[in-house]
Amino acid sequence: MPFSKLGLSEPVLKAIAELGYSEPTTIQKQAIPVALNGKDLIAAAQTGTGKTASFVLPILERLNNGNKLRGKRIQALVLTPTRELAVQVEQNIANYGKYLELSSMAMYGGVDSTPQKQALIWGVNILVATPGRLLDMVHQRALHFDELKVLVLDEADRMLDMGFIDDINKIIKRLPIQRQNLLFSATISPAVRALAKRTINDAVEIATSQDKASKPQINQWLVTVDKSNKSALLSHLIKEQQWQQALIFIETKHGAAKLVSQLEKRGIKAESIHGGRTQANREQILADFKSGKITMLVSTGIAARGIDIGELTRVVNYDLPAQADEYIHRIGRTGRAGATGEAISLVSKDNFRELCAIESRLGHIIERKEFEGFPVKKVVPISILDYVPKHKRQ
Repeated sequence: MPFSKLGLSEPVLKAIAELGYSEPTTIQKQAIPVALNGKDLIAAAQTGTGKTASFVLPILERLNNGNKLRGKRIQALVLTPTRELAVQVEQNIANYGKYLELSSMAMYGGVDSTPQKQALIWGVNILVATPGRLLDMVHQRALHFDELKVLVLDEADRMLDMGFIDDINKIIKRLPIQRQNLLFSATISPAVRALAKRTINDAVEIATSQDKASKPQINQWLVTVDKSNKSALLSHLIKEQQWQQALIFIETKHGAAKLVSQLEKRGIKAESIHGGRTQANREQILADFKSGKITMLVSTGIAARGIDIGELTRVVNYDLPAQADEYIHRIGRTGRAGATGEAISLVSKDNFRELCAIESRLGHIIERKEFEGFPVKKVVPISILDYVPKHKRQ
């Protein structure tokens, strides 16, 4: 089915074609017609399935009516959990809407609010914002919601995980009752379900099974290693396997800085990104990573859903995340849109509980590899998924 069968206008179809997209993904096929009909929607869709276009394209169609926008007003609001994701979504809006006379902007904290306030003076059709900065602007009377038509909660599960529930509730209370609500989440947890119940009435629900065009082709494997040998093993893998680029996840910003230093002592140039960096610095680092100027990027979890690189071939879990779903989001940075990717995890004995949770979430054991020169003193047990009862053992 081509995009032209979904009811999209010629200017939008032209922009889509220029971006190189020919057929919609599963989530787009299901969500776009529902949203175009003005219905509320709850959609469960993993990272990399094309969900952003699922709400951006219907919003562009709905707002492309020539109505004049008043100052300090917005017509559509997209709430996102991170600055990086806000920038990414707004860029998609600009790309898809390049032939429409609609304005958009990304609003987030960590930067001077003055330019954002000035941009709102004449009104903005589509605002992509993080909850905290949006509330700051509301309190400063920099924008009003009386002309809002559409609310999108993007990565709803992530926003709740990051503790934004109070801010989200405060924002929703200020919005017009008559509006369209679109909620997208990688997982529909009880907390997300509760949020949807308070926010959305009589919604259409979609849970996609990824199609061939969007299903990640990710080769997952792990290496068990003593904690003291992690950085040496990572350096060995980068050199011996001749990695050209990798996104390396680590738990703390202190650990990120330390790992960058350890890699550089072994002749491997790397950079780190974390919440301690300024917004301008983070944006520059991400731009350099996307362009290939930076080949090894060490990141804390903030970038797990904020980095959109079409040809990222490799993700490394230097530290396993505490939550199994976070592992899914991390590795979803690679193997996008049918491309092949690789996800490697360095696992020490104190990560065993996290490993069991991840393998249970995946429903299979992750392949283990060994490398000469890195013997393990503290052995990591096999996950309980591989457990065989005594009476069945031979």
